[in-house]
Amino acid sequence: MKLIQSFSLACLWLISSQVAAATKDPAELFSRSAEFSNVKISPNGDYLSAITSHDGKHMLMILNAKTKKAIHIVRFPDNAQVGSYEWVNKDRIVLAKEYLKGWSDHPVYYGELMAVNADGSRPVYLIGYKGGGRQTGSRIKKNTPIQATAYILDPMPEDNQHMLVKALPWGSGGSNTAENLQQVYRIDVYSGARRKVATAPISYANFLPDHDGDIRFVSGTRDYINSHLYYRKDGEWVDTEKLNLNLNDISPIAFGNDDNSVYVLGSENGQPKGIYLVDINSGTKQLISQDKVVDPSNVWINRVNKQLYAVEYENGYPTYEFVDKSEKLAATLKQLIAALPGHQVHLVSQTNDTGKLVIKAFNDRNPGDYYIFDTKSKKLEYLASQKKWLDPDKMAEMKPISFTARDGKVINGYLTLPYGKEAKNLPLVVNPHGGPHGPRDWWGFDDQNQLIASQGAAVLQVNFRGSGGYGSAFEHAGHQKWGTEIQYDIIDATKYVIEQGIVDKERICIVGGSFGGYSALQSPILAPDLFKCAIGFAGVYDLELMFNEGDVQGRRAGERYLKQVLGENDAMLTQMSPSKNVDKLKVNLLLVHGGEDERAPIEQLEALEEGLKKHNYPYQKLVMDDEGHGFYNDEHRAKYYRQMMGFLKDNLKL
Repeated sequence: MKLIQSFSLACLWLISSQVAAATKDPAELFSRSAEFSNVKISPNGDYLSAITSHDGKHMLMILNAKTKKAIHIVRFPDNAQVGSYEWVNKDRIVLAKEYLKGWSDHPVYYGELMAVNADGSRPVYLIGYKGGGRQTGSRIKKNTPIQATAYILDPMPEDNQHMLVKALPWGSGGSNTAENLQQVYRIDVYSGARRKVATAPISYANFLPDHDGDIRFVSGTRDYINSHLYYRKDGEWVDTEKLNLNLNDISPIAFGNDDNSVYVLGSENGQPKGIYLVDINSGTKQLISQDKVVDPSNVWINRVNKQLYAVEYENGYPTYEFVDKSEKLAATLKQLIAALPGHQVHLVSQTNDTGKLVIKAFNDRNPGDYYIFDTKSKKLEYLASQKKWLDPDKMAEMKPISFTARDGKVINGYLTLPYGKEAKNLPLVVNPHGGPHGPRDWWGFDDQNQLIASQGAAVLQVNFRGSGGYGSAFEHAGHQKWGTEIQYDIIDATKYVIEQGIVDKERICIVGGSFGGYSALQSPILAPDLFKCAIGFAGVYDLELMFNEGDVQGRRAGERYLKQVLGENDAMLTQMSPSKNVDKLKVNLLLVHGGEDERAPIEQLEALEEGLKKHNYPYQKLVMDDEGHGFYNDEHRAKYYRQMMGFLKDNLKL
């Protein structure tokens, strides 16, 4: 961690904007990572901080909040970079150390946390697997090693000396490490001295510490599907199943007005999740907030007093429900939404007295602008844009759509329409999301979709059955339906926008990544005359192979998950595998994959290629040997975007 000479933040922005303006290559403009992200303010408001990049590596910039002059840069030598970070008191930051490995351009995290003062003084290796002496090539003191991956749980900014860290023990290693029981430590932010305060009773733990740093609630899962909530009583963990709350997918989010009440996120009878206030003593629950269609997308909690004050929903456009109108931040959030019309507003950081806030405002055409808001003077001060080189006024609009599928189920999605074009007889790119269970598409800025729209095509996204965010019944409706009903929803959505006159039925392609890459092949197998071309990116193409290759099946919970969502009927798995049904394809085909992909390993691509070659089916291919499940490197992403757009232009006549 080196202290460098002061310079103006404005100079950095000017330089970055000039560099970006020097290129007119759309693929490069839309592939560039955000110039500034994760902007925060220190607990007493003296400092600002932000993640920025230099030579392809993330570093942390710390500035004087009044002058906006940079006073310190945290950066690591060689292949290491700064990851996530938090202010733990008015002068001190704790940050994660990541590594960019030659075999993977995605950052690798081994659980190391560092601490340093805003001025660069008192740097300490706080917790990690390395220990003893000093870190090579730096002044950073090491601490007693721990064989675990550590994550910041609660920075406890009002406690000048301590923070909470959760750690996943490595144990004997192997593929089941992720299922080990996590532990929580209270750590001295100056010395690194630690004391264990809790061990989770269940894997994949989600802890809820109280204002004093005591862990009183925890949730987790054993199969990626069902969750359990525990509370602490007389020093022991008690499963709330004994309370007969009749809630699934349950997790704690905030404390109620006393030690025995807690706000939880949960689903009743498969409906969309709601916010419930649970009384542990009486075993009763009270519904506080719920949408009829979607789960909450965000819950807003005052970081200092840990009180819940607002819930955010995104059925189409984002909306906010204020559940505690007496909370000062609720009124503030209302004011900011009114002051920034057309934008989604997030409060991303606050001082301990809530006198100053860092907010992020963003929408479908704007990747994000950061502001400081003074709650006393009501002054809103612009700080930075994530991607200043992109003009929001020239970006494409993203509109929510809703239609009825062939079996009567209502399906929601989004249609991105090219700027300056009439919404009539447009070429279309269908872009199914990954997952399929858990993720969903949201209203907001999407680089790839904006790139495609900038060249004159519309983009369709479908929250098909099986998607997360619409309640467990909707999500479970996609189980064992990967190659059938899920794809019918995508096909029916495509036919819907054709029927509206928006899309030219002769110019439609499908492009997807991960499960979306699977859909990019499976939908044209089911509807071979609907699509002109398909691009599969990091796709799964042989479902039976998922039980033998990749990082899901290697975990006990992962194997249970696959049996639940795919089933074990060999004939059905064959029927739903693109690699086994190449003879039904008619589309022009481009396949893109990362050689180091662990989620959909290269064997998936090879299985599909075997089927293609068996039928002498022509295709194009792009393999990045040192990329994983999605391209992290800007240059690699730009290379993919160029090949993608060239392929789409040839097939859609853009």
